[in-house]
Amino acid sequence: MNAPLPAVQSFDEDAWDDLLNYIEERRVIPIVGPDLLRVQTDRGLMPLYEWLAGKLATRLQVDASLLPQPLTLNDVVCSYLGQRGRREEAYTRLRSILRENEFEPPAVLRQLAQITDFDLFVTTTFDPLLEKAVNAERYGGQPTAEVIAYAPNRVADLPAERSQLSRTVIYHMLGRLSASPTYVVSDEDMLEFICALQSEHLTPEKLFHELEHNHLLLIGSDFSNWLARLFLRMAKRKRLSDPRDVGEVMADDHTMQDARLVAFLQQVSVRTRVYGGAEAFVAELHARWMKRNGGAQAGAGGAAAPQRFLPPSREMPEHAIFISYAREDLPAVQRLKAAMDAAGLTTWFDLDRLEGGDDYDRKIRANIGRCSFFVPVISATTQRRHEAYFRREWSYAVDRSLNIAEGGVFILPVCIDDTPESAALVPDKFRALHIARVPDGEPTPEFVRRLKDLFSGRRA
Repeated sequence: MNAPLPAVQSFDEDAWDDLLNYIEERRVIPIVGPDLLRVQTDRGLMPLYEWLAGKLATRLQVDASLLPQPLTLNDVVCSYLGQRGRREEAYTRLRSILRENEFEPPAVLRQLAQITDFDLFVTTTFDPLLEKAVNAERYGGQPTAEVIAYAPNRVADLPAERSQLSRTVIYHMLGRLSASPTYVVSDEDMLEFICALQSEHLTPEKLFHELEHNHLLLIGSDFSNWLARLFLRMAKRKRLSDPRDVGEVMADDHTMQDARLVAFLQQVSVRTRVYGGAEAFVAELHARWMKRNGGAQAGAGGAAAPQRFLPPSREMPEHAIFISYAREDLPAVQRLKAAMDAAGLTTWFDLDRLEGGDDYDRKIRANIGRCSFFVPVISATTQRRHEAYFRREWSYAVDRSLNIAEGGVFILPVCIDDTPESAALVPDKFRALHIARVPDGEPTPEFVRRLKDLFSGRRA
């Protein structure tokens, strides 16, 4: 008689502590599935893809009462094809349905988006809800997150190595909503995508390098038994029984109920943990991360909790504070922006630093023309660089200041190191102004208070 299998590895305090440490070191990639997409519909709160299946059946004139319940997109598409329908119709109809029904991202996606140590999200869904959640929580609703979609006929990879990404990236591994058949709707689509992703010439190499060498959180997946095994093997690029330094968490509503899959993971993929319930897992993870990082305004002993930098949006918000800097000073500028954001100030700087072309120059000049205040960052770097684009930004700010009444405040210079004011290579207009000291980008409470007072007065 065979001995009973050991229980699935539970999430004890040590496991949570390890996971949070890995997340803070940015060694974890969440892979988001459709089980996290419960939305408020005309039929009440229900899974988005089940609702879509019902709507698609109506549009394609498929009798849903003859299909298994709960309804799936695959069942609808297969039934439609059996009626000699055109496969392409399903994709364009789905696009129309989602365009006609604007859903707010579920709270669970917003919770994931608030965990700012996640800089790369992979999703196995085609809808835009994760993108909406990230933009809402990190970029004030501006369409700033980098969204990339894979398709077998159009291989799209990460734009750079993960350590060099400047914005949050959302990667649609199984395609993104479109009027064309370039995303997974049916089981046949899934088969084609999985085969292509494993093909030597169709693999997004940068993405798969990250999946192979980082811990993975598969949250809300709807993968069946063998598809779950195949997906893990594809992501790890080696036998699952081989020793590896990284692990996976499968948090969903069905894996724990699949005795054969659980037995496989216990016996073969010992670095894989299973957590019952996708939404419960995210809620617990979010609560623990917030407690460690952003949940309290002060840390032990009353010290302020460290602020986390969120990249600026591509387009400058109205009346934002414009920060002008030399690219070598970016780390200090990130700290400065984080502190100002935490104080409720709307800030912006150009993170891409294209520094070339008439269109770029017009954009920057227009932004300086409509910003509320201009904050030039002075440093040893600006002292060394006698010719650079930031000096043109400074010139544009001086030009605008000529139209501002005497005594009006527009330019607020700051210095991030010990560069002496008397020797600073800055326009004469700056010399007549007080240069605030913000060592390494850390502003004093007095500087923040002054900015808040000025900003409130400008908006009034």
